[in-house]
Amino acid sequence: MATKTPKEILHRILLVSLIDGWSIALVAGLCTVASLVFGDWVGGFVGLLVTAGGVIELRGRRRLTQHDADGGMDFLVYSQCVVIGVIWAYAISRMTGFDADTAMANMTPDMKSALDQIGMSAHDVVHYVRLFTYALYGTVMFVTLGYQGGMIQYYRHRRAVVREALTAAPEVPVMPPPVPPRPTVGDDVMDA
Repeated sequence: MATKTPKEILHRILLVSLIDGWSIALVAGLCTVASLVFGDWVGGFVGLLVTAGGVIELRGRRRLTQHDADGGMDFLVYSQCVVIGVIWAYAISRMTGFDADTAMANMTPDMKSALDQIGMSAHDVVHYVRLFTYALYGTVMFVTLGYQGGMIQYYRHRRAVVREALTAAPEVPVMPPPVPPRPTVGDDVMDA
């Protein structure tokens, strides 16, 4: 496999950061709006912070296009740290803040009668809800660490190559030799 030039690596980083930054900003932005519509102020705040992580990544990309290698790469790495930190803080708070009494209070009489019909107690349901909560947020934490952690490593290991690409002298294209003019209709071909 051919080794990529620093310019090709820079173009790849610009593409990856564009797609990743907009994806994070748009998805988190939509989740923020949905949370606020449903009155979940904490979820809205968390979504706003994750959206900021996507915007920071786009800002880092912009700095790279302005030939600021170190500042741009710093922003790209920081953006992923923001996303990891916010999502992990939210997930841990949800896992440690699980309240069995609230889960029981949210159970409707129809739910209770359905549980009685299948022979499950409300205590059993709370156990499974707690288990589901831990599994869900544990998975979110694992996936976030894997993806955002991978992006941090991707950006960190390409810092020197990006610096080289942005500080290299511009390539001067090689001009082909001039082509002699072709004879026109009135010219004698043999004279040329």
